[in-house]
Amino acid sequence: MIITKQKSKADILESLGKAKKVFLTGCSLCATVCKTGGEDQLKEFIAILEEEGKTITGWAVPEQACNFLEIKRLYRQKKAEIDSADAILSFSCGSGLQTLTGLLETKEVLPGNDTLFQGEITELSLKKSQFDQKCSLCGECMLAITGGICPITRCAKGLVNGPCGGVKNGKCEIDSDLDCGWLAIYERLKELGKLSAIKKRRPPKDNSKNKKPRTHIIK
Repeated sequence: MIITKQKSKADILESLGKAKKVFLTGCSLCATVCKTGGEDQLKEFIAILEEEGKTITGWAVPEQACNFLEIKRLYRQKKAEIDSADAILSFSCGSGLQTLTGLLETKEVLPGNDTLFQGEITELSLKKSQFDQKCSLCGECMLAITGGICPITRCAKGLVNGPCGGVKNGKCEIDSDLDCGWLAIYERLKELGKLSAIKKRRPPKDNSKNKKPRTHIIK
């Protein structure tokens, strides 16, 4: 799940600038769950834009905003509405926005959301939703030796050997409200009967495996 947060009205209006005609897009997956780019959120922002004197040429909530093939189909269906817009306002993640950018080379595509992280859904209800970051997409998974808990993400310092000397009362020295990730790893390995694994010294992480931009091809 890609976690997003909707930008402020002021920020969005500033980015739109003098654009009078706007087409809006969202995403029925991640952005809908985050309540930042579903049908309800697009309708709410359409009303805001119309109050600001903008003309809405159309809107759409594709199944997957980051699926280039689906966005190509969407463009064929909504070509007249999209082409007549001065700008496209995307309420998806940054990947979804850039999928549109790659297709609409001469059309400005602007973000309605800030993309935060890949997260796990830990609570989902009408009153409250919570998403916790558990993976940093680092390209070199070491969960097999840390009891299924990622130190790159759960440790605020991203240490591959831990815990460090800054842990106090089970909390991280960087953030006293944050549980020490390496203590969680210790307890997990203890439960699994594999505590000796924590004594194995690991070399620094090979950050070349997290080079950007990345492409992955499946044949």
